[in-house]
Amino acid sequence: MKHSRLLILAGAILLAGPATVLHAQAQNPTSDAAKPVAPIASSPVAPNDPDYKIGPQDVLTITVWKEPDVSREVPVRPDGKISLPLLNDVDAAGLTPMQLASSLTESLKKFISSPQVTVIVKEINSRRVYVIGEVVRRERFRCCQR
Repeated sequence: MKHSRLLILAGAILLAGPATVLHAQAQNPTSDAAKPVAPIASSPVAPNDPDYKIGPQDVLTITVWKEPDVSREVPVRPDGKISLPLLNDVDAAGLTPMQLASSLTESLKKFISSPQVTVIVKEINSRRVYVIGEVVRRERFRCCQR
């Protein structure tokens, strides 16, 4: 029964995408190793999913070809907006990177002729998984080690 819970938990973490487990504690009374488990490192790159939706706290790299003054790395604020020169505040949360690039391209046409915009999700901070409850033992999976 305990092994099936561990497998379900591991499957849920893998399905959730890049995750940071903030606190998981071993609760085995027969072991003196009841210490907090180290956090799982967060992935610095976006998944290869073209339907990934940008969320608050994500970090984006906005590149406008041949326009270094407009290109920059920006965090998505808690209200879901980013700030860019010429455009001020732009809604980003809930859009895919391609949708945001298209929206920025249209907005920049007022200022730049034929802008080519690329949006890259540099850090995913909007998706976190918390493990709460009893963990009998921590196992390392071969798929996660390098």
